[in-house]
Amino acid sequence: MAAPLVGQSVKRKEDFRFITGNGRYTDDLTKPGQTYAAFVRSPHAHARIKSVDIAPARKVPGVVAVLTGADLEADGVKGLICGWMIHSKDGSPMRMGNHPALASSRVRHVGDQLAVVIGETMAAAAAGAEAVAVDYEVLPAVLAPEDAQTSPAQLHDEAPHNVIYNWHLGDEAKTKAAFASAAHVVELDIVNNRLVPNAMEPRAAIGEYDQGSGTFTLTTTSQNPHVARLVLSAFVQIAPEHKLRVIAPDVGGGFGSKIFIYPEETVCIWAAKKVGRPVKWTADRSESFLTDAHGRDHVSKAALALDASGRITGLKVHTIANLGAYMSTFSSSVPTYLYATLLSGQYDIPAIYAEVDAVYTNTSPVDAYRGAGRPEATYVVERLVEEAARQLKMDPAELRRRNFIQTFPHQTPVIMAYDIGDYGASLKEAMKVADVAGFAARKADAAKKGKLRGLGYATYIEACGIAPSQAVGSLGAGVGLWESAEVRVNPTGSVEVLTGSHSHGQGHETTFAQLVADRLGVPIETVEIVHGDTDKVQFGMGTYGSRSAAVGMSAISRALDKVVDKAKRIAAVVMELPPGEVSFADGVFAGIHSNKRMVFAEVALAAYVGHKFNTQEIEPGLKETAFYDPLNFTFPAGCHICEVEIDKDTGATRIVNFTAVDDFGTVINPMIVEGQVHGGIAQGIGQALLEHGIYDRETGQLLTGSYNDYAMPRADDVTDFKVGMTITPCPSNPLGVKGCGEAGAIAAPAAVMNAVTDALGIKTFDMPATPEKVWRAANARA
Repeated sequence: MAAPLVGQSVKRKEDFRFITGNGRYTDDLTKPGQTYAAFVRSPHAHARIKSVDIAPARKVPGVVAVLTGADLEADGVKGLICGWMIHSKDGSPMRMGNHPALASSRVRHVGDQLAVVIGETMAAAAAGAEAVAVDYEVLPAVLAPEDAQTSPAQLHDEAPHNVIYNWHLGDEAKTKAAFASAAHVVELDIVNNRLVPNAMEPRAAIGEYDQGSGTFTLTTTSQNPHVARLVLSAFVQIAPEHKLRVIAPDVGGGFGSKIFIYPEETVCIWAAKKVGRPVKWTADRSESFLTDAHGRDHVSKAALALDASGRITGLKVHTIANLGAYMSTFSSSVPTYLYATLLSGQYDIPAIYAEVDAVYTNTSPVDAYRGAGRPEATYVVERLVEEAARQLKMDPAELRRRNFIQTFPHQTPVIMAYDIGDYGASLKEAMKVADVAGFAARKADAAKKGKLRGLGYATYIEACGIAPSQAVGSLGAGVGLWESAEVRVNPTGSVEVLTGSHSHGQGHETTFAQLVADRLGVPIETVEIVHGDTDKVQFGMGTYGSRSAAVGMSAISRALDKVVDKAKRIAAVVMELPPGEVSFADGVFAGIHSNKRMVFAEVALAAYVGHKFNTQEIEPGLKETAFYDPLNFTFPAGCHICEVEIDKDTGATRIVNFTAVDDFGTVINPMIVEGQVHGGIAQGIGQALLEHGIYDRETGQLLTGSYNDYAMPRADDVTDFKVGMTITPCPSNPLGVKGCGEAGAIAAPAAVMNAVTDALGIKTFDMPATPEKVWRAANARA
C-alpha cells in the first residue's frame, strides 16, 4: 500500500515554472494588434470637473483614441457596485454613492480616473494622458475617519455627513448592565492603521472584443474571475454573461486586493470594442499605491468589564471605519460581519455590544486585506485583555486561561457558533516553545545592556471558509459562498480537476493534487488542476477568506466520491460481480468475495470504451461535478507570542523571538501551511512596526506613495519564526480542514504591540511602532 500524500510536505508542483521564469502573468501576454491604456488621474483629493480638453492628446503621435466619462455614460456602462448590503441600526439600507469607472462630474480622491488614452505604445498612451487638459474646481476634502461626520466636505449626496451606515451588533442593555456591575473596567483608544497591499505583481488587464461573435474576453489579475464576470455583466452591463469570458492566468499575489472589480479592467474591456483592438493596461507601482483598495483604517473606543476574580463580563466597542471615496466590492462587510462577529475571541464573554460608523473620506477605497476584519477584531480584544492583565496585576496567560471557552459547541453573543477547539492546548504549547519561563532572566540580561525587553501574547480565532449561502444571504451578501469542482478522468487514467477556487500563491496545484492522488490511488504527476478561466470552469466563487481547502477542496472531495461510486459500478460489471461487491483502495478495485482486481487506469479505459457494460444503464465516461455549500464557518485558532528588545538610544525595535502555535484542523501539506504562517506573520509585523498609509490633511496627497516612504518589512525586520500546531479536526466539512492563510496577519499585530507596550511600560501606543515614536516613548519613560 502506497504511503498517503495528504499530511506530507510534498514539493510544490507549480514552482518549477515560476523559478525558471516560465510563469504566464497578464503582463507577459501580448495580443495581435494590441494597444495600451494610460489613465488621466486627478491630482486633487476632491474637485468638480469643469471641463476636459482632449484635443491636444489626440494630436500626440501614436494615440489611437481618447475616451472620457461622458463616452462611458453614453454607452450605458453603469457604475461599480458593493455586493454586500448592510442596514443601519434604524433599519435603513446603506447609502451607496455612484462609483463610475471614469469620473465625469467630480473626482473624489487623488488618483481617481476621469479619462483614458489608448496608444499604439505605452509611451504614446502616457504622452497622450499628459496632454489632456482638465479644468478643476477644488472642493473641501476630508481625509481622517474621525473628521468625516463633521467636515464641510460632502462626498456623495446620498450619504449626508459622509455616513454610509450606523450599524450595531449585540445586546446593548445586557452589556450596559455588565459594565454597571463590573469590579474593573479597562478602556483603550485603538487605531488600526491604514495599509497598502503591495502584492508582488501589480494589477493588470487586457480587454478584447471579437466583432464576429460579439464576445468580450478580459484577462486580468483576479482572485475570483467568475465573480468579476458576474458583476461586469449583470451590474456594470458591459456584455451579457454568455458573451463575456474572464481569464485569470498566473497571479502574483493578492492578499484580498485582487478580489474586487476595479475601474481599470472595466475600462479596458469597454475600450476594446470602442477601438476595435485589444487594450492592455498594467499598473506601475505608483498607480498601485493610489488605486489598489487599501486595508484596515479603523478608529475605535473599546472597553472591557471584569469581575473581582478576573472573569470577563462584558465588552463594548465603537468603531469608525474609513471606506474611502467609494464603496468597493465587499467593503461594507469588512467592518461589520467580518469584524464584530469575532469580538468574543477565544473568550466566554456573556455580553458584547459593537457599534460601527462607516464613513466616506477623500482617500483610496478600503476593502478586504489579508484577514479582512479579523485582524481588526483580534487587535481590539487582545490589546484589551493584555491591558486588563496589567491593571489587575495578573499573569496575562493566566487571565486568558481563566476566560477561555471550555465546552463546544459554543454560541457567542455576536452570531458566531464555534464548533470545536482547544485553546488551552495552543497556549500551553506556545509558552513552552517560546520559553516564557526564561523570559525574566532574558529581560534582566537585556537591562544590564541598557535594553528594554517585552513579551506579548495574542490568542486569536478567525472565521474562515465563509459560511452557508443562506446564512450569509440573511446578513446581506449578494452571492452564495459555495464552491464548485469537476473531476474529469481521462481514458488513460490521468485526471483533470476544474476548480472554482483560484490560486495566486497558495499552492493549489499541489495540495489539491495531493487529495486527488490519494483518493484515486494515481501518481500525483498525472493530476492536473485547472482554474481561473470562466470558459473552462462552469462557475466558482474564487479564493479569499482562507476558503480554498475548507470549501474548494470539499467540493473536490464530493466530486471524487461520485467518481469512485461510478467507477465501482463499472468495475463490478466488467469483472462480472454483483453490484456492491467491489471495494476500492489505493487505486485498486477488488472483489470483496473474490480475487478479481482492476487498477484505476483499467476501469477508466473501460468507462470510455463502453464495450463491457450496458450504456443505457451506466452512461459512458468518468466525469463528475459537485457544488459544496459549507455547513458553518471553520474556526482556526491559536496563540502567538512575541518577544522584543528595544534600543532606548535609537528607538529600534528588534523581534528576538516569535512563536506561533495554530490549530488548523487537518493539515494537507505542512510545508505549505508553514509558509502561509510565515508570510502572514511578516505582514502582521509590517503593520505593527513599519507600514502606514498617510495622507496629507491639507492637500489629500498620499505621502506614503512609494517604497521610499512606505516601509515594507524586509528580512532583517523579522526573525526565525517558531511554528507549532495543535489539531482539532473541523466537524463541519468532509476533510476536517480549517484555514491557514490569514492567521499570521491576524495574530501578529497584537502580539507585537503587546510586547512593545510591555517593554515600554505604557498603556497606549498606536501602530506602527516606528523608531522615532518608540524613542520618544522610551525616553519620556526614562
